Amino acid sequence: MSGGESIREILAREAAGGEATVRGWIRTARHSKGVSFLEVADGSCFAGLQVVVDPALENYEAELRPLGTGCAVAAMGELVDSPGKGQRFELRARRVEVVGTVDPDYPLQKKRHSFEFLRTLAHLRPRTNTIGAVLRVRNAASRAIHAFFQERGFIHLHSPIITASDAEGAGDMFRVSTLDPSNPPRDGEGRVDFGRDFFGREAYLTVSGQLEAEIAALALSRVYTFGPTFRAENSNTSRHLAEFWMVEPEMAFCDLAGDMDLAEAFLKQVFRSVLEQCPDDMAFFNQRIDDSVIATLTHVIETPFERITYGEAVEILERSGESFEFPVKWGADLQSEHERYLTEQHIRRPVIVTDYPAAIKAFYMYLNDDERTVRAMDVLVPKVGEIVGGSQREHRLDVLRRRMRDCGLPEERYGWYLDLRRYGSAPHAGFGLGFERVVQFMTGMANIRDVIPFPRVPGYVDF
Repeated sequence: MSGGESIREILAREAAGGEATVRGWIRTARHSKGVSFLEVADGSCFAGLQVVVDPALENYEAELRPLGTGCAVAAMGELVDSPGKGQRFELRARRVEVVGTVDPDYPLQKKRHSFEFLRTLAHLRPRTNTIGAVLRVRNAASRAIHAFFQERGFIHLHSPIITASDAEGAGDMFRVSTLDPSNPPRDGEGRVDFGRDFFGREAYLTVSGQLEAEIAALALSRVYTFGPTFRAENSNTSRHLAEFWMVEPEMAFCDLAGDMDLAEAFLKQVFRSVLEQCPDDMAFFNQRIDDSVIATLTHVIETPFERITYGEAVEILERSGESFEFPVKWGADLQSEHERYLTEQHIRRPVIVTDYPAAIKAFYMYLNDDERTVRAMDVLVPKVGEIVGGSQREHRLDVLRRRMRDCGLPEERYGWYLDLRRYGSAPHAGFGLGFERVVQFMTGMANIRDVIPFPRVPGYVDF
């Protein structure tokens, strides 16, 4: 049963004629006295292939007539032009093999199911039109990301998943330990003795691969990471996950301007590639999920990004006359409602906001001469707000030490990071992008839990 064409390949044939074999799962089955029509999908593309089954087939009454949604089949026959609307070819079956039947309680029947319900069926929901389309878009976006960086000479770095450092300084980290939680070893002061743990110290799941990417960039010039990251943040929202994938490029001999140029080119190429590679899936999202997704992506691709400073953004928001839920003032971080106002109503195109107050940004960002702001940047897009966050890194040893002291970070925990500034330091910059946020933006899906195969959120770690 191995080998053969996918439905995607069969539908791409120049003309009907010749033999074809389709293997997949039945979406719908229509049985009449004179013929049966089976719509079979194999996940290779959005469309299925209609299989026309003649009752004269030897196993028709015993095996084929009872077939319904979800059954796995292999059908062999002649590919012919379809007289029906909306389909180019159909398969006139000479033989149909039943590979796998379904029990009567199969939960995915031919009707609309809520996304909340489908989350309880993560082992079956990829068979639905929506989640299947999401997974193909994820795949196309992943390919586009790797292609973008590889074409520009970046080296793919596999950063560690287990780490001892909190790159973000937020403290929302999952602990990794082999100690017995019911009876951990104690030190002389009664505290848990992590010196007797597996790694001889406290360890966590990573929140970012950035610090390790800086190590590699200061040897290989251009690198990027693309891997899982974790946040132990108790956020039950439509935009947060406890486990998600991050894309993080890092470039030596690069400043904030170069960082912004790369981020803009990156988003444009990824969106363009997905529209080109997944036209049917994107048409589905545009028709059934959000009728503006294709227009929004096209707008981002074709429009130069506006660039303004944080100070300019605050002035625009203060003059807007809008009644925001979160008050606007210099020194406060921009909220999603502020970001969306800037990109949707005031500037009406993607915006890159730069030079944020140092007090609300991470210790590793380059301190500007005003001693109040850092060379940070956030890329804002319509309907979402921030989609990329990055900065020029602080490469000056004395300034970095001062910033760490101001943030209450002990130097001994970041000795290796300081070494990078002592041994051949150079200006460098990079950014981070949450992969699921990008997939959510491209597809118009309302909840981020529906754009990752197996969501991890507070209280839920099934499948």
